[in-house]
Amino acid sequence: MYNTHHRKSSHPHIPARGAFTRLMPELQHAVSDRGYHTPTPIQEQVIAHLLEGRDLIGCAQTGTGKTAAFVLPILQYLTKNPRPRVRGKNRVLVLAPTRELAAQIGDSVRNYGRYLKVSHTVIFGGVGQNPQVHALGRGVDVVVATPGRLLDLVNQGHIRLDGTEIFVLDEADRMLDMGFIHDVKRIIAQLPKNRQTLFFSATMDPKVVKLSEEIVNNAVFVSVTPDTLTVDRIVQKVFFVDKEHKDALLAQLLEAAHLSRVLVFVQMKHSADKVVRNLQALNISAIAIHGNKSQGARTGALGKFKSGHIRVLVATDIAARGIDVDSISHVINYDLPNSPEIYVHRIGRTARAGADGDAVSFCSAPERDYLRAIEKMVHMTIPADRAHPFHSRTAECATGAAARPLPKGKRAGRKGITAARAPAGKHKKRPASRGRAWPRRRGRW
Repeated sequence: MYNTHHRKSSHPHIPARGAFTRLMPELQHAVSDRGYHTPTPIQEQVIAHLLEGRDLIGCAQTGTGKTAAFVLPILQYLTKNPRPRVRGKNRVLVLAPTRELAAQIGDSVRNYGRYLKVSHTVIFGGVGQNPQVHALGRGVDVVVATPGRLLDLVNQGHIRLDGTEIFVLDEADRMLDMGFIHDVKRIIAQLPKNRQTLFFSATMDPKVVKLSEEIVNNAVFVSVTPDTLTVDRIVQKVFFVDKEHKDALLAQLLEAAHLSRVLVFVQMKHSADKVVRNLQALNISAIAIHGNKSQGARTGALGKFKSGHIRVLVATDIAARGIDVDSISHVINYDLPNSPEIYVHRIGRTARAGADGDAVSFCSAPERDYLRAIEKMVHMTIPADRAHPFHSRTAECATGAAARPLPKGKRAGRKGITAARAPAGKHKKRPASRGRAWPRRRGRW
């Protein structure tokens, strides 16, 4: 928990514009300290509604300035409506799907509230709960939490949610994807009916819409599409390359000094570790972040990347969710995602809050249909760079079965795709007199 106090700003104050002019002077100074003076589209649309106390449904990706859009009005509300802190209670609850996103939101509360007396704490699993329990014991204005640890502390009696005045559900689509829906509903059931609710999601599929309808009341709907916010500002490029040459191509690209802070996306956790080992063998500073890493390791890796001590961060999509790092020079899709929406979300990491960026994608033959789906969504043919020694015409021209990943349990045979083991039919009986166990069936991974 951070108890912030009034401090004198050493940053030259530049007059705020747009929706920022509705913020109190202390918040305007904090925003100016962060180098922001003109609100992003989501901030321009959201701030005024939240200052009026309206419920809101916002459809926006991370990297659009969404966090500041709700943190700034919340800080203003808490300051203009002070109340004594109560042991084991909070006034604002922000629910996030991942530890990294919760930590990022906590950083925003601290940074934007630096000239105010607003307390907050961040609650997530993977670390000891004692510091979190101690912070709650003193009473806190803002709690930022992941669902699992929050429910643990509720069940242990360390926090009661019936005093929550503002509830924020961030990245609701990811909550559903990660299977948190039941935890979220248990938490919502303990909130007071009379509250302000803010609901944010990158997508609005039917399940997300249904959840939003259950928790908001007469809400304003605000949408900022990723197409106009990120894709148009990013220089995109694709390299057609066979899978076995991706490591060599990545190393060659990283010889260029202007790739100064690079986020590399892979599909699998073991791939992240392999890529890092190969880069480190070439004396390229790299570190991995994925679900098998401890929370301490993930936090440490992100800190080194943010500070510039590590040049390359290799991440899976789930681990990277909520990472908010300024000045990422390039995003490299070592593996293409199987969803065009994930592609847009990935490349947006290098176009934060109005900045331009560069995105590079590697495409092997089994990923060719993924690329076609991405190009359909972004309404363009992504330019191909063929002037590299690993260019694969096979990958570029792949169609049909060759342009799709092999199904699990399949492998490529001399005459095409075959079953990984015996053909379908009667299963072989386990031998009765072998000295070792009959080998288990294995999937692709």
